[in-house]
Amino acid sequence: MDTTIQILGERRVRSPLHRLGPLGVHFRTQQNRILYDHSIEGFREAQAQGGDPISFELAGPREWLFFEPSRVRAGIVTCGGLCPGLNDIIRGLVMELSHRYGVSTIYGFRYGYEGLIPRLGHIPLTLRPDQVTAIHTVGGTILGTSRGPQECGVMVDTLEEMDLDLLFVIGGDGSLRGAAELTREIARRGLSKSVIGIPKTIDNDIQFLDKSFGFETAFAEAVKAITSAHIEAVGSPNGVGLVKLMGRDSGFIACFAALAGNVVNYVLIPEVPFQLDGPRGLLESLRYRLAKQRHAVIVVAEGAGQDLIPAQSGGGTDASGNRRFGDIGLFLKQRITDFCAERRLEINLKYIDPSYLIRSVPASPQDNVYCSHLAQHAVHAAMAGKTGMLVGRWHGTFVHLPLELVSNGRRKVQPQGDLWHAVLAATGQPASFC
Repeated sequence: MDTTIQILGERRVRSPLHRLGPLGVHFRTQQNRILYDHSIEGFREAQAQGGDPISFELAGPREWLFFEPSRVRAGIVTCGGLCPGLNDIIRGLVMELSHRYGVSTIYGFRYGYEGLIPRLGHIPLTLRPDQVTAIHTVGGTILGTSRGPQECGVMVDTLEEMDLDLLFVIGGDGSLRGAAELTREIARRGLSKSVIGIPKTIDNDIQFLDKSFGFETAFAEAVKAITSAHIEAVGSPNGVGLVKLMGRDSGFIACFAALAGNVVNYVLIPEVPFQLDGPRGLLESLRYRLAKQRHAVIVVAEGAGQDLIPAQSGGGTDASGNRRFGDIGLFLKQRITDFCAERRLEINLKYIDPSYLIRSVPASPQDNVYCSHLAQHAVHAAMAGKTGMLVGRWHGTFVHLPLELVSNGRRKVQPQGDLWHAVLAATGQPASFC
């Protein structure tokens, strides 16, 4: 696993942060690193193999910079779906660049990577501290966003024509793959431009990260929907509350929201296959619960049970290249209704899909602080000439991660892990429906 971070060249410019004095800032060096596996077993295994354990470069300010701050021109782009905290990241970047490094020229590209394609006509915004002071109080992104790749060569042409030195890409796995492609094209042309990713995924599924920004806000909002579903369910005989949450490939939001809400009886996630029919299937388990408790709450992640949905309900890919999923929420609603009707069991089912409400809310205070740290560390890395990397948190510490490393695969809930077993204990649901 290669954790090396690319550097544009020799750093000869003294950071303006040194003026804060010896107690004002703690500069990091290349030798400051965080272990990938921080267990004593992992360390001993590395020693036994005769090498150093795998580690990540520590994030933070560097004493010597590659770029002269007074001459720097920076750009910011937000890509993919909405997520709580996007405006917080934009604000953090502008404030750090302006106030700490004295960068005066910052552009915000409109509507994702489309903003780097001149023929589409999205004129960049000029960003200043006074314009972004309060944007963290509203959801969404002031820059707008879009999905899908754009022509890499044209985007680099735009960076050249605008004489930009830094580009901050705020996006998920597809956007970060695009940032990696930009980095390669910039290197091929022999240009000295830094591309820094800031990982955005409401599903919390980017590898080698403790968490992604917006995740805490998302599952906190999801708890509100679950609470409403529970109140509806207990308020009617044989009440069923069915809540569909985000989670295409990873069920973290469903798991955390279920644990926090503490009123959920079934959690269905992509990582754990399940069956509807049969004596041990979900439907029979639900019928048994209704006979005993007279109500039930089901939480399902959007990517769960895709093998059960008829092929014509999904298929194809979206603009980002992601497989189009069938709607598991509506599918389950119909199957549960039909199953109970066939058995002349009267139920009162309420279906709730809060996805767009969740992803468009402002970030929580915890996420706001997290976003500020991510933005600050991203600026430190860019000014030091780092490129082809993203900033993330690992074992509670902010680190630098190569874009190529995090783009290969997704972080998932482990069916044998503590999180899933905590969910099973909290819900009381069977370990499997088969």
